Amino acid sequence: MISLPGLSKLRQTARRIRKRLTPGGLILLYHRVAQVDSDPWSLCVSPSHFAEHLEVLHRFGRVVQLQQLTQTLEQGKHPHRQFVITFDDGYADNLDNAKPLLEHYDKPATVFVTSGHIGSQHEFWWDQLERLLLQPGTLPEKLVLTINGSSYEWELGASTYYSKESYQHHHSWRASRQDSPTPRHSLYCSLYPLLRPLPENERQKILAQLLVWTGAKPSSRLTHRSLTSTELSVLEQGGLIEVGAHTVTHPFLSALPAPLQQEEIQRGKAELEEILGHSVSSFAYPYGDYTAETIPIVRAAGFARACSTTIAYSIGRHADCFQLPRVVVEDWDGDEFARQLKGWLFDE
Repeated sequence: MISLPGLSKLRQTARRIRKRLTPGGLILLYHRVAQVDSDPWSLCVSPSHFAEHLEVLHRFGRVVQLQQLTQTLEQGKHPHRQFVITFDDGYADNLDNAKPLLEHYDKPATVFVTSGHIGSQHEFWWDQLERLLLQPGTLPEKLVLTINGSSYEWELGASTYYSKESYQHHHSWRASRQDSPTPRHSLYCSLYPLLRPLPENERQKILAQLLVWTGAKPSSRLTHRSLTSTELSVLEQGGLIEVGAHTVTHPFLSALPAPLQQEEIQRGKAELEEILGHSVSSFAYPYGDYTAETIPIVRAAGFARACSTTIAYSIGRHADCFQLPRVVVEDWDGDEFARQLKGWLFDE
């Protein structure tokens, strides 16, 4: 008789062999196709690297529409080497840089758009925070803020002045790392998790206070702008790109009561449908964050599928179409992307 640990090991081996023989599908999560000087959250993939990614995907399998992948799952079939390309948020470079490459390689994609940012004069809040804290210049020595009823105080010390040389030296820094090379980076890492769960109006009040504290102009960078309503319509022309919903204000849904979740989800869908003139059937949870009560709200809103950021790598026939996992793609060259792809497909 095989012991329980031995049986478990046999099952793991069987799953590994089965996966190598019949790898499932993958949903890839991008945000931007662009090159910027500062990218704390690795949101940007350069146009040249994105082109290499599309070439690699062509060699590895078949890029399909998100709807096609979910139809495969609903039919109880295995999505063998089916790849789906998705973009979150609705940056203008999805049209300017990503669409021409998708058309050149004839690869479909889904772009999940935050409806409240369409045509906005403001950058997404995480970009505003980066612009205020991590750009060269001089800031006051001390920052005092009250956030969600609690008082916070930070000292910048020698980092009140941030030279262009230091900025260039630290331009490749990523917020996901454990290190913070300067007090400015520490401040950014402290404020980000405090601002993320706040309602949009509360978060904008804090950002307005930061704007006054920094003495910066209330401007927006063209490199970080969102799609306009006209551009949104152009984006889906040709049928290669599907527009999906991503709420109105990109909230942390788990921080909202059910009625506010419902408002964000339903209104985000309705606003996109008003612009596009047709129904929107795909949804993505902002930050990949949701609760058990969010899923029936998404279903009731009339969506047919929803993407998370849960890392489950390759998707098999039993995947839940309202909790579809995705893998985050970074600014890798083609060789590194191919290595990552192999790991996601075969080595989990």
